[in-house]
Amino acid sequence: MRIAHYIPAVRLAEGGVVRAVLDLAAVLAADGNGVSLLTSDDSDAPPAWREAGASRPRLVRLPPPVLPGGLFSPAQQRTVAQALAGHDILHLHAMWTPSNLQLARLARRAGVPYVVSVHGMLDDWSMAQRSLKKRCYLLLAGRRWLRNAAAVHCTAAFELDQAAKYFDRSRAEVIPLVFDLDSYRILPGPAAARTAYGLADDDAPILLFLSRIHPKKGLDVLIRAAGVLARGGVDFRLVVAGSGESGYEREMADLAAQQKLGDRCRFVGLVVGPTKVSLYQAADLTVIPTSQENFGFVFIESLACGTPVVTTRGVDIWPELLRSGGATIADAEPRELAEALQSLLRDRAALRQSGEQGRAWVLGSMDPSSIARRFRQCYARAVGAGVRH
Repeated sequence: MRIAHYIPAVRLAEGGVVRAVLDLAAVLAADGNGVSLLTSDDSDAPPAWREAGASRPRLVRLPPPVLPGGLFSPAQQRTVAQALAGHDILHLHAMWTPSNLQLARLARRAGVPYVVSVHGMLDDWSMAQRSLKKRCYLLLAGRRWLRNAAAVHCTAAFELDQAAKYFDRSRAEVIPLVFDLDSYRILPGPAAARTAYGLADDDAPILLFLSRIHPKKGLDVLIRAAGVLARGGVDFRLVVAGSGESGYEREMADLAAQQKLGDRCRFVGLVVGPTKVSLYQAADLTVIPTSQENFGFVFIESLACGTPVVTTRGVDIWPELLRSGGATIADAEPRELAEALQSLLRDRAALRQSGEQGRAWVLGSMDPSSIARRFRQCYARAVGAGVRH
C-alpha cells in the first residue's frame, strides 16, 4: 500500500504528535508499505529518509506555505498535488492545522481518501482552552473536514468518548500509537543516571517528573505535593527532567524554593537517549499529574523500564494504564497526590513488583508490527470505501 503522511514541520520540540508520526511511518515502511512523509520542514527527520531506500519512508519536502495561517498558495498547491499523486491513502494529523484542509481537498480531487488522527485535541480539557476560536473553526471548516474523512483515528476508547461529539462515531478507529520498543528490550541499569545526577550514594526514594515543563503537565501540583511530603518528614528526592519556557522554568524553581524542598528537588534539564532510560530505572515512581494527555509516551516509557507511574484521569489511556498493574490514578490536587505518594512509598518492594507487571504489559501489548497491521487494516477499509462526497 502507498501511504502518505503529512505534518507541516518535523520538529520534535513541538511535542508527541511529531514523534507519533515518525514512529508510525517507520514501522509501516519496515512492514513493506510504500510510505511518504510530506512536510515543509524536515529538521528532525532521520537523514536516511532523504534518500530513496527499501524499508524506510521517503521524505518529500514541500514548499513552506506563504499565505497567512500557514496556507499554501495556488501555485504551491499544484506542487502538493503532484506529491500526493500515486498514493492510495493520505493520513493527516492534528486538528487545528489549516493546511490540513487544503491537503484533504487536493486528495479528494485526486480520488485519494484521507484518515485523520485527532491526537487528543478534541478532548474536553483541550476544547475548553480557547474554546470560542476552536468552535468557530469547527463550524466554518473543521466539522466538514472530519465528515469527509474516511476514518477518524483515536488512540483510546476514552478519547473517542470525548471526541465523538464532533464526528460520526461509526467511522472511528481506536488504535494505540506505535511505540518503538528497541531501546527498552535490554535496559542499561540505573547506575549511569545515578552517577550523572549525584544520586549514586543516595538511597532515598526518587520521584521522577520527566516531561515538557508546561502548566498543563501539573509540575506545580507535584512540587506542592512534595512540599506536603517534606513537611510530613517523608524522605524522597524529586528529579525534574525536561525543559520549557525559561520564565515558567524559573517560576517552578521558585515554587520549589518556597516549598523549602532544598536538595530534595533538582532540575536536571532535558534528558534523552540511554541516560533517559537509565533515569527511569533509577526512579521509584514517575509522577505526571497532568491536566490532559492523549497517549502519553512518558508513561509507556516508564513502564517499559519497570518503573510504575502516577497520573490522573486527564490521560486518555488511563484505563489501559490502570489495567497494566503498573499505574496509580490520583487527583491533581497537592494534598491528595501527596497522600497517594506517601502510601506508595511505604512499600518499595511492592513498587518494584508493580513496575515489573507494567513492563510485562508494555512488552506484551505494544508490539509495533501488530499495531502497524491495525493501521494498515484501517487504511484498507478506507480505500475500499472510497472518497467521501
